[in-house]
Amino acid sequence: MDEECQNCPALCETRSQVVHGYGDVDADFLFVGERPTARADETGVPFAGEGGSDGDGGLRRVLERLGLCDVTAPADEPVLENVYLTHLTRCRDPDREPTDEVVVTCEPYLNAEIRMINPEILVPIGERALAELGTEYTTTPADDLSLSDEHATRIRGRGFELVPMIDPREGTDEQTQMWLEAFAELMATDYRQTKGRQER
Repeated sequence: MDEECQNCPALCETRSQVVHGYGDVDADFLFVGERPTARADETGVPFAGEGGSDGDGGLRRVLERLGLCDVTAPADEPVLENVYLTHLTRCRDPDREPTDEVVVTCEPYLNAEIRMINPEILVPIGERALAELGTEYTTTPADDLSLSDEHATRIRGRGFELVPMIDPREGTDEQTQMWLEAFAELMATDYRQTKGRQER
């Protein structure tokens, strides 16, 4: 992974650092958000930070409740088990969401991480991540994928199963609880049998 990536000159000026993936490299579960938060941009750790409007404390709490993150670990240095965290894009512009061009430019990094980790389950967090991962790894047209409909459901794809999540910072407590219950149920199954299925 290129720590000094210069592929997007404008983002080189706005970022603090390139934020690549973080976590257990033998993970079965790979969570993918859209872009680094402000705290992730400062620390270099995806989804870093607790609380605040720009933190990802919601995801951290979800992982803790599932037993996938050590509750005693520092907020900016989570200790993850069976989980790897990353984003569609690697650099942060504080004033706008990533353009389609930036997502395409960063795609080789994401693809390399997915090949390296070789997870069983991909968790797209948010509409943009669902559209990108759904297009790449399922046979379902992107236009047929809606986060509000697919949240907390299992989508079988090409080599992976997707379990989309509404960003805990944006969803309701009920939506987060629904996802938690669905994912806990999945973890209790032999989910590894899903590998390689082609149908949805």
